[in-house]
Amino acid sequence: HTFWDTDIFALPYFTFTDPDVARSLEEYRYLSLPGAHKKAAENGYEGAQFPWESAWLNDGEVTPVWGAADIVTGQPTKIWSGFIEQHITADVAYGVWQYYMVTRDQDFMDRYGYELLMDTALFWASRLEWSEEDHLYHINDVVGPDEYKEHADDNAYTNYMAHWNIGIAIRYYEELKEKKPEIFARLNKKMGLDHACRIWKERRELIYLPKPRPQDLVVAQDAKYLTYPVIDLTKYKQAKEVGTLFREYNLERVNRMQVSKQADIMILFLEDLFSLDVKRANWDYYEPKTLHDSSLSLSTHVILASDMKDKKLAYELFERAVRIDMGENMKSSDAGIHAASLAGIWQSVVYGFGGVRMLHGDLRVCPMLPDAWSSVEFSICWHGQKLEIYADHEEVRIKNITGTESIEIEVYGEKHQISKEITVKIDENK
Repeated sequence: HTFWDTDIFALPYFTFTDPDVARSLEEYRYLSLPGAHKKAAENGYEGAQFPWESAWLNDGEVTPVWGAADIVTGQPTKIWSGFIEQHITADVAYGVWQYYMVTRDQDFMDRYGYELLMDTALFWASRLEWSEEDHLYHINDVVGPDEYKEHADDNAYTNYMAHWNIGIAIRYYEELKEKKPEIFARLNKKMGLDHACRIWKERRELIYLPKPRPQDLVVAQDAKYLTYPVIDLTKYKQAKEVGTLFREYNLERVNRMQVSKQADIMILFLEDLFSLDVKRANWDYYEPKTLHDSSLSLSTHVILASDMKDKKLAYELFERAVRIDMGENMKSSDAGIHAASLAGIWQSVVYGFGGVRMLHGDLRVCPMLPDAWSSVEFSICWHGQKLEIYADHEEVRIKNITGTESIEIEVYGEKHQISKEITVKIDENK
């Protein structure tokens, strides 16, 4: 089964290291569009609504409806992810765009990518809910990345990603119309893009996006999260096993506490939507309330801790993350390895300690090594060139192994053209 784990955690590894495999993952998403169309239509929406769990191409949603017994009622617990965990549709779109930005695979975009971005935007435009109260569009009754908050309204991650998804569709609508008229004509005939884009432009500007609170810079994870009671989570955060909270509370009660399963709003901070001060304020607020009960959570926090230049904390979290399948608690992998978590560990090293980030289509490299390491070395692919990156505590060396093109990279805030090799002094203050 394929979840958002593929598009947000596993896909970047392949995009940056083995683009052929990454393309096959993206082609799978395209080929499974019939299932996404089926799911959207069944729910009364337009376009492509990707299943939370996807398997065979035409299946549509395959998430089980019922899960483990509720400890209070004894009845099976309904699994709402397959019904209302909808951010995956924007995650699929983001994976498409990231793949294109890193690889410049124009053939993929012409055949599949543009259509995926447009089809997912069609879904979000139909999913938005108009409020006469504030004259804005909202996205209500969802599950965000934090699956301990079901039936949430205005989940920040979901709203921001939907806003981005529609925006990128508008961008490529205009680009295709001007520069690729044949592709535009094909997609316009298939999806009615002229009409759709008018709706996208009208609605995108009115999507409710939660902002940092003036008093403490905290961004509300959803409309009600900050109103819920705070409980002492110490023993649950210190537990050697995940899910210990549910030995004392059922999911209905957990839904109404300030406790999170994994990174939610925090995932947005991997981009540059917010300032460093806002990132710190939200880390201080949400991390103490996050149990990391998902194996995907720690790697996100490693990267954020590195971004905030807290090297000690980043490495402590990294050490916890790498034990998921090879640590002292081997029962964690009794049911199989945590494949997406392993990809997250790669991101911890390359995004976090290596400082690699694709932002707005540009490549940035700003290493921030743990004190315990003397150096780090890894390779990534960028615009058809293979780059070898080495960093210690004194300098970073970037070598263009392919060497057929000169590429631009930002290193500690300065732009560099690399046709062969450059060496830059480490500047952890930037």
